Amino acid sequence: MSCITNKSIKSPITPTWCPGCGDFMILNALQKALVELELEEANTVLFYGIGCSGNMADFNRAYGFHGLHGRALPSAIGAKLANHKLKIIIIAGDGDFYGEGLNHFISLARGNHDVTAIIHNNSRYSLTTGQSSPTTKKGTKTKSTPTGLVEKPFNPIASALVAEASFVARGYSTKFLELIQLIKAGVSHPGFSLVDVIQLCPTFNKKENHPFFAERIYDLAAEKHDASNKMAAITKAQETEKVPLGIFYQDKESMPYHAHLSQLEKKSLVDQWSAKTNIKKAIRKFR
Repeated sequence: MSCITNKSIKSPITPTWCPGCGDFMILNALQKALVELELEEANTVLFYGIGCSGNMADFNRAYGFHGLHGRALPSAIGAKLANHKLKIIIIAGDGDFYGEGLNHFISLARGNHDVTAIIHNNSRYSLTTGQSSPTTKKGTKTKSTPTGLVEKPFNPIASALVAEASFVARGYSTKFLELIQLIKAGVSHPGFSLVDVIQLCPTFNKKENHPFFAERIYDLAAEKHDASNKMAAITKAQETEKVPLGIFYQDKESMPYHAHLSQLEKKSLVDQWSAKTNIKKAIRKFR
């Protein structure tokens, strides 16, 4: 089988994001990571949510599934269980994943399903012109919260940790080289991996711009953070004045969900059913 290359992954369609959008950097970092990992084209599937991040479905030339809000997650689990040999990657936004998809997010983490979630987190529903999302800061005025947001922001890192995720990391769209390595680490991890990416939105989130984050971000590895210590990771996840980047937690001994299923020890469900199922008959019957 052929591996993903710089030429094969690039779509002929030009991205339509706003100038300065962090999505450009995330797209390029993802493509670079997939190439460096030498993943097989036939066994790599990208699942997209709705929103600016979901538009990436047009810009990657790869097998994929474009779901509804929050529904890329259960679709990804279904594909993994049907064929656990596939490398599954979810690409979604903060509103999509932490809002409509929150219940599925918890299930992904608890079950330690072997999928990687790369979240474009700009604290807005930007494709629909900047309404507040689950990660928007309290008091923020948007089109949907003209007098200021009442709720406190959702903490995806801390939530992933207490939900038993086995790999939890945070990247920053402007830290391109570091983001490539985080994505590679997440995709290579055997179990559920969350890579929450702080994404600049110069159109609808002008306050949290690059100077804002440049004063606050720091590297967990440079601080000699022990990524095997969950309690230390939870403490780091609660920081508000500073923004730690890197791997918060990784359980290298974790077993992914499908590894617990004895019926998958020899063959995937797809391989087991292929001789008994004629999909052409089903298509003719229900079309």
